[in-house]
Amino acid sequence: MASKLDDGKAAILAEQQALAKYVPDLQNWASSWRFEDTDIPCGQEIVAVFTPFLMNLLAQGFARKTLNRHRDHLWMLGGHLIEVRYEDPDAAALDARTLVLQQVHEYGGPLISRHLDEQAQNAFDATCKKLYRFLCPP
Repeated sequence: MASKLDDGKAAILAEQQALAKYVPDLQNWASSWRFEDTDIPCGQEIVAVFTPFLMNLLAQGFARKTLNRHRDHLWMLGGHLIEVRYEDPDAAALDARTLVLQQVHEYGGPLISRHLDEQAQNAFDATCKKLYRFLCPP
């Protein structure tokens, strides 16, 4: 007979496997965003902020296309956050969660206009709104 502890370990393992299938390159995100190697630790902290949200998205049972869209938007947001840190010394001093919350809010996320058309920006904003609601529940 399996113990509750074994059931809990199995559930955690299943969640980790689902996340690895959903975002197989998650461990590489911090490196992909860097301007310099010194950006990697902050990138890893951003990934740590995003990971529970990614797990929550998986748990909601969204369609694969929807999950992939949110995943891709989070990757874009992470790259933007590293860029913000790189350009703004005040932002560079913030912890990852505070930096994320400085850039996303209940109405959306940062303007990524040089990379996105209006429709794509709206979709990006939808992901940022979901992230904000996840990080700051009412």
